[in-house]
Amino acid sequence: MWQRAFSHKNIENFYDQSKKDEYIHQKGDGKCCFLSFSVMIRYIRKNIKECESEAGIFMDITMLGTGNAMVTECYNTCFVLRDGDKHLLVDGGGGNTLLAQLKHAGFDWMDMREIFVTHKHVDHIMGIVWMIRMICQHMKQGQYEGEATIYGHEEVICILKEMAEMLYPKKQTCYIGDRLHLVVVEDGEERTLMGHKTTFFDIQSTKAKQFGFCMDMGNGEKFTCCGDEPYNECEKKYAENSKWLLHEAFCLFDQADRFHPYEKHHSTAKDASELAEQLGVQNLILYHTEDKNIARRKELYTEEGKKYFHGNLFVPEDLERIQL
Repeated sequence: MWQRAFSHKNIENFYDQSKKDEYIHQKGDGKCCFLSFSVMIRYIRKNIKECESEAGIFMDITMLGTGNAMVTECYNTCFVLRDGDKHLLVDGGGGNTLLAQLKHAGFDWMDMREIFVTHKHVDHIMGIVWMIRMICQHMKQGQYEGEATIYGHEEVICILKEMAEMLYPKKQTCYIGDRLHLVVVEDGEERTLMGHKTTFFDIQSTKAKQFGFCMDMGNGEKFTCCGDEPYNECEKKYAENSKWLLHEAFCLFDQADRFHPYEKHHSTAKDASELAEQLGVQNLILYHTEDKNIARRKELYTEEGKKYFHGNLFVPEDLERIQL
C-alpha cells in the first residue's frame, strides 16, 4: 500500500520540495511514491509531531517503564521527554526491551539524539548499551545521519565506553567520540537539552553515585527528576516549588513490612506524597515501584498518595503519556 502513487498537489499541504525529497521518489508519470515502508512511517510520525507543535502541544513525558530492578510484569523505569520534535531519553532499563518500548510508544529510536543516564545500576544502564550498538551500527551502514549525545557523571560514562569497546567491533566503536558523544557532567553543571536549560545534581546516594536533573520549562517553571532514591535535603533548591516532580515509590506504606523499602534505601507512596506536599510541588509522578500490585497499582498508589498530597498525582502505567 505504501507504494501507492499520489500527486504533488496532495503532498504540498505538508512539505516544501526540499523536504519531499527525503521521503518520496518521483516517477516518470509525474506521480510520487514513498521510498520504502519505513520511510512512510517516519514521514507520518514527523507530520504528527509538526501538527502537535502547531496545535500548541509543546511538551510531554512518556513512561517507557515504571518498575524497579526486579520487576517482570512491567519494564524498568525509564522515560522520554518530548518538546516538539526534540527528545530526551532518560535511562534505558535493563536491556533491549527498551527498543520495543520505544516502538510501542510510537517513537523512532533514531530520534533519541539526547540521552541522560542517572547511574550505573543494570536496570538503568543496560538499555543504553543497546542504544550505543544501534547508533554505531547504523552509522556504519550509512543509515544514521547526524550525531547523538549521551550525558552522565564520570563513572557512568566510563562504564558505557568500556562496555562498548569490549562488546562491539572497532568498525562500530570508531564513531564514539566522533559522532556519538559520551559527555561527562558534574554536580551543578548546566547544559541545554531539548532547548531547555538543564542542571544536573548529585543526589548523594549511599549506594551508587547518582545524578538527577532539573529542567527549566520556561516562565520560571521547573521539571525535576530525583532519580530512584528518596529525596535528599541537598536537592531542595531544585525540587522545591517544582511544577513537576518525579520521585520513586517502591511500595505502599502499609506493605512496607513485605517489601522492605527502607532497608533498600527507597520510600513509599505515602513518603513521596508527603514530601511533595512539603516542597510545594504542583504535579507528582510516582515511579520505580514493585509489580506485585500491578493490576491495581494506579488505584492503590493514588488512593494512598492523595491522603497526603493535594496537587495532581500521577501513577503511570508503562507507555502512558502525560502532557506537561
